[in-house]
Amino acid sequence: MTYTLEHTDPQSSARAGIIHTAHGDIQTPIFMPVGTAASVKGVQIRELTDDIKAQIILGNTYHLYLRPGTEILERAGGLHKFNGFDRPMLTDSGGFQVFSLTGIRKLRQEGCEFRSHIDGSKHFFSPERVIDIERSIGADIMMAFDECPPGTAPYDYAKKSLALTHNWLDRCLKRYRETEPLYGYHQSLFPIVQGVTYRDLRRQSAEFVASKEAEGNAIGGLAVGEPTEVMYEMIELVNSILPTDRPRYLMGVGTPVNILEAISLGVDMFDCVMPTRNGRNAMLFTSHGIINMRNAKWADDFSPVDPDGTSYVDHAYSRAYLHHLFKSQELLAMEIGSIHNLAFYLHLVGEARSHIIEGDFRQWKERMIPRLSQRL
Repeated sequence: MTYTLEHTDPQSSARAGIIHTAHGDIQTPIFMPVGTAASVKGVQIRELTDDIKAQIILGNTYHLYLRPGTEILERAGGLHKFNGFDRPMLTDSGGFQVFSLTGIRKLRQEGCEFRSHIDGSKHFFSPERVIDIERSIGADIMMAFDECPPGTAPYDYAKKSLALTHNWLDRCLKRYRETEPLYGYHQSLFPIVQGVTYRDLRRQSAEFVASKEAEGNAIGGLAVGEPTEVMYEMIELVNSILPTDRPRYLMGVGTPVNILEAISLGVDMFDCVMPTRNGRNAMLFTSHGIINMRNAKWADDFSPVDPDGTSYVDHAYSRAYLHHLFKSQELLAMEIGSIHNLAFYLHLVGEARSHIIEGDFRQWKERMIPRLSQRL
């Protein structure tokens, strides 16, 4: 995997680039739809490629390990063959899911023992085991196994957690170098910067991660309850240390406003369940603001969802029709909501990229932020 930095915004740290992978190029900044269990909820592969224009999607190591399991994935020839998405994929390490299993997991230096949320069976993730699982899944980009502490974690806990994450990163890298891809194409491994909201820990982690000279790097443990301005402060600090010639991935963030602000701070890659989760629950994002499609005010509004036409559904269905579908609890409502939101997110980062290249990203962002924040 290689990264080409094409343009930088003269008034911010925003960047436009291209990530080159075995399954195709990714134009950055980019948003990655979340395909937790080998599928983006309610969205077919054809819709992902043709309507949403997704260039890369995510798979979740924890969920894919439990079901369908690595044996099935290997027999299929990897996740690309299993789900039919022939463009780049990224797998998280499963760390966030494992550590969210409060009460049914035990953490120690060797790794994490946990019980399946499906049937209660006992399992163990070590850094080495996670790399093996991610090899079996076969994503173009793999994430290192880390602990994601709570956003409210006290300093002493955060410091111990960071030491564990750094130890696990070294073990992940060792296992990565000892093993080969299973399906004949290169897989990259991204380390993850942690440190909660403590500046000294974030700096220490960013320096440690940068020293590994990986093909790309990630920022984890944000958007987990800390104030938004603190999140931006941590991103700015970390990106002042991470190398500029490698892609930077902000994990699990966030709203359209969060994404534009993070782009201005030098982030290249994003993922979040918000577009699909909110779309299934009648909250649609548009270039003019946020719409709750269940509100009665839309019952006789026959205008498009987004007059700017950020996805094919905008001109195919009116606000009145979508209001009717959501009020009637039709399954089609959840599908259309998910597709619209994902298409809007991809449109938004595409517009950001265009304005970075044109040199007026900062002015465009300052115009967009108030519009994206309002509720219609």
